[in-house]
Amino acid sequence: MNYTQKNLCFISILLCISVCRINPVFAQSENKYDFDRIEDNSFLIEEAYNQDPGVIQHISGFQYMQDHTWMYTFTDEWPVPGRTHQLSTTIPVLNSGKTGLGDMELNYRYQAILLTQFAFSPRFSLIFPTGYYKNGLGAGVFGYQVSLPFSYLVSRKIVTHYNLGITVTPGYINANGSKSDQITYNYGFSIILLLNKNINFMLEVVGNLKSVKAANRQANSSGTLLISPGIRYAINFKSGLQIVPGLALPIETVSPVNQSGLFAYLSFEHPLWKPKKYQ
Repeated sequence: MNYTQKNLCFISILLCISVCRINPVFAQSENKYDFDRIEDNSFLIEEAYNQDPGVIQHISGFQYMQDHTWMYTFTDEWPVPGRTHQLSTTIPVLNSGKTGLGDMELNYRYQAILLTQFAFSPRFSLIFPTGYYKNGLGAGVFGYQVSLPFSYLVSRKIVTHYNLGITVTPGYINANGSKSDQITYNYGFSIILLLNKNINFMLEVVGNLKSVKAANRQANSSGTLLISPGIRYAINFKSGLQIVPGLALPIETVSPVNQSGLFAYLSFEHPLWKPKKYQ
């Protein structure tokens, strides 16, 4: 992590602490935490809430950066069949010099803890080599990912989310045909300010540290840090359909260059079947 990354991370942590310190101000008037709010609609951070029984979600995210690279992802989330188990798929299309399909993911997430204020739902993902590695769009081999998302409701006005994870890609094939073993550690947190039940202000911070080990060479490490303020808005229909559009302005630091960008988000969440008594 370079000097700029350390400063940005330090500022973000200070902001997180400062915001959380105002919890008593909000908590004095109301101690109940069971209320209507937007959930499971963060842009970059994974929230620790599985889908409600019978409810599915379709999520689109598009990020464009100053260096003219961009990525679009489409994610479908399904309860199996209740809240305890969830399956989802993520399909990326990206441009990093050349445009094409990236490596797809099949995700399983287990709702280990779901309390009034705290939730934890570990996830395992299998990454399929659907991206063409010669164009720099994929790894050329299968990868594996484990993610540990935590969510904590600080007050009726503030929700925080925390992520830790690791991605392992043995035998990653570079565009020139050379191979290496890659391990990426990712981390992140977010603060969600609940302006009301339909409008939220968000600050997300995500980073990663990648280790690349080629045969007969020392491992090389590199990292990125991205800070992304944003806003999201929920549109609710009597049918149960919820549409959540959102917009963010990510700032990325990758030594020695910093760049900004634009992130657009759109989610459709709706009941597909009448749930039975699943938990």
